[in-house]
Amino acid sequence: MIRTVHTEELTKNIKEMCIQVNHYLSDDMVKALDASARTEKSPLGKQILCQLKENLDIAGKDMIPICQDTGMAIIFLEIGQDVHFEGGSIEDAVNEGVRRGYVDGYLRKSVVKDPLIRENTKDNTPAVIHYSIVPGNQVRITVSPKGFGSENMSRVFMLKPADGIEGVKEAVLTAVRDAGPNACPPMVVGVGIGGTFEKCAYMAKHALTRECGVHSDIPYVKELEEELLEKVNMLGIGPGGLGGTTTAFAVNIETYPTHIAGLPVAVSICCHVNRHIVRVI
Repeated sequence: MIRTVHTEELTKNIKEMCIQVNHYLSDDMVKALDASARTEKSPLGKQILCQLKENLDIAGKDMIPICQDTGMAIIFLEIGQDVHFEGGSIEDAVNEGVRRGYVDGYLRKSVVKDPLIRENTKDNTPAVIHYSIVPGNQVRITVSPKGFGSENMSRVFMLKPADGIEGVKEAVLTAVRDAGPNACPPMVVGVGIGGTFEKCAYMAKHALTRECGVHSDIPYVKELEEELLEKVNMLGIGPGGLGGTTTAFAVNIETYPTHIAGLPVAVSICCHVNRHIVRVI
């Protein structure tokens, strides 16, 4: 049955989500941080993790952003094919929600209108919006602001098929090793394998929105996630890049069919806050 949704509903929810996600860490990330603070072997690393927890408490209590870089707004919209929108452009509605969230929420405006002229838009728009059409009559909204300390550490590797799974592992470890302290570890590592140049990058970014600690349903991918997390944490980068046993909270991998002549791999690293929030309307 066709269901009508007014675009103002998108705007209202996205405004609220932008403010909430920048002030409160998601439950899965809180659990990951708490667990790491208990198990971290390095005294300095444990101290840093405890300071990060204190920062979160202060942010929530005083309504201060959990990070000064409130990110560029990344929006994933999964739109049911039986949804009919009224009230104007979906894209305009999303950007209006981001504008209200960042202006009314007093969040830092970090977006420039042109990548070379560099004039600030003063409201953190436009967002980067990813659309997908799915069965049903609901709209699933995921808001995931991405700070650029970690975003600048993103990598795409166009491997040869002969590189195989060992090549994939080395690509991920290379990306994390090269990122070092610049991605504000402990980090969450999103990995996209397969598809094309742009598809694997999309998957890597989307993988960051998966709940921390939840693995892929594909058995070999789950094993790869666990193995890579162990190897990443053996790099010794540690909290704040100052050494320790907690370099990453999770490695989340998404895969897609690809061409016989290629093996694209993308790595999208996110800092310890890994902001993401989901609502269904």
